[in-house]
Amino acid sequence: MKQLLEYIILGITSKPESVSINEENENGTLVLKLKVADEDFGSVIGKSGRTIKAIRDLLRLKAQKENFRFNLIVEEPALKTANAN
Repeated sequence: MKQLLEYIILGITSKPESVSINEENENGTLVLKLKVADEDFGSVIGKSGRTIKAIRDLLRLKAQKENFRFNLIVEEPALKTANAN
């Protein structure tokens, strides 16, 4: 599952070296935590969330075939605030 997600994400990001995918098991559910560079966040989410929905749909098909549950969490980039002095 992690390999499939990595393959998809590396294909749509401009900074593949910044991609991080952590895999955890919480109460029988596979949790994938995805982190990408700030400038790639919009590409991963897509217009109106279409890209991330399509990625989740592909992962859901694989999970159904292998008979397990998963959750994909995309970590949002940190907000950058300007220092006003």
